[in-house]
Amino acid sequence: MNQTARRIGRSLALVLPVVLVLSGTLAVSSVPWAGQRSDTQLLTASAENVPARTAKPLAPQDVLRERLLAELEREDPGVALTHLQRAVEDRPSLAKHCMSIARELGAAAVRVYGPTEAQSYSRPVCDTSFAGGVASAS
Repeated sequence: MNQTARRIGRSLALVLPVVLVLSGTLAVSSVPWAGQRSDTQLLTASAENVPARTAKPLAPQDVLRERLLAELEREDPGVALTHLQRAVEDRPSLAKHCMSIARELGAAAVRVYGPTEAQSYSRPVCDTSFAGGVASAS
């Protein structure tokens, strides 16, 4: 009995890998993309499925802008301005975008909170650009 089991095991050890390789090769060759479409069709089909956001990564200042605008709506403009100031201190390369981001935060604060309340959050972050955004949106 022990000899028979050993013989069966050896036979399976030799035959099973061959069967797996052949079945895998047959499965891959029967898939529709295995040479039955042209390359341009494949590129077009794959490009249609990619969302626009993942096609082009956002610049760091755009990521910061979106995060702060969402934060302004969730919490208040003061929190967003504080985080803008910290982000510019942590990454000085963002300083050249600070005024435009603060201006957009001011305009968004007017839309969310109204001009009077939005102006109450004004402080000297990025040369008072927040106040400029509030004034231009009022």
